Amino acid sequence: MSDRDLPPGRPSHIPVLLEPLLAAVAPVTGRWLDGTFGAGGYARGLLAAGADHVIGVDRDPLALQMAASWASEYGDRLTLVAGNFSELDKHADGPLDGVVLDLGVSSMQLDLAGRGFSFAKDGPLDMRMSQQGESAADLVNEAEEAHIADILYLYGEEHASRRIARAIVGARATARIETTLQLAEIVSRCLPRPKPGQSHPATRSFQAIRIAVNTEFTELAEGLAAAERVLKPGGYLAVVTFHSLEDRIVKRFFQLASGGEANANRYAPARTEDAARFDLVTRRAVAPDEAEITRNPRARSAKLRVGRRTGVPARGLDPAALGVPQIIRKGRR
Repeated sequence: MSDRDLPPGRPSHIPVLLEPLLAAVAPVTGRWLDGTFGAGGYARGLLAAGADHVIGVDRDPLALQMAASWASEYGDRLTLVAGNFSELDKHADGPLDGVVLDLGVSSMQLDLAGRGFSFAKDGPLDMRMSQQGESAADLVNEAEEAHIADILYLYGEEHASRRIARAIVGARATARIETTLQLAEIVSRCLPRPKPGQSHPATRSFQAIRIAVNTEFTELAEGLAAAERVLKPGGYLAVVTFHSLEDRIVKRFFQLASGGEANANRYAPARTEDAARFDLVTRRAVAPDEAEITRNPRARSAKLRVGRRTGVPARGLDPAALGVPQIIRKGRR
């Protein structure tokens, strides 16, 4: 990607639910890790609120490239690391006072047509956050029809998944699907025309394919476990989600980690594994108020959940226990 493709000046990304997040973890002190650094909005917010040091982790090289023009303003208070938040405990280099995760695709990724995340702008069908590995074009052109259908249904909750998968396989038999508008048109032809105010017909399919390409649910489960391992007693884990499947996984994690899952038999002795590893700071998900939605319409679906680490030792969790959809790759055509 060339420099002319980058937005001019400092990134215009607006961090969602930043003020409620900072209020939930106040006073902000010590060492924090922003596991989805993006345009740096949360990291800057944490530093302004009093964090001594923030480690910004991102697997997208563009995010770190864009930060180079301003990161030096913070001196040694800000460290940038190329990597996945699923391994954030390895990037932390010691116990942390807090971890922030802002899930999903960033505004700057959506706004750059060349990254292939948006069905509203024509560009190469890419969707790779790390810009490495299998692309969305590889997936839709090479995966078996049943595998594509599973992805659309389980990752996008798309009820027309089989019809869309069949249409994708039919279209690629004629010519390889290479661009975002090609795929959006194929999906749109399978679904009713949207009514005013409804989302684009390709929304769920693009979400599902993006999640599959970037193994986002696996990354999330591993990242939550890594945060549990690296946080000090009293340290905070704050997670912002943007759709129901992500939020369901995060909610389930905090339920299990806070000892909130009841025994199947109320007469049985309390289970030792129910000792709370997190205390819930937000009992329910925090949503943006109307003022924030007006300033930033992309915040509309966001939810914030915050937990505070106890002194109980960390333990691993099976991703299936968190409700992570399990898809077995059925091979290539």
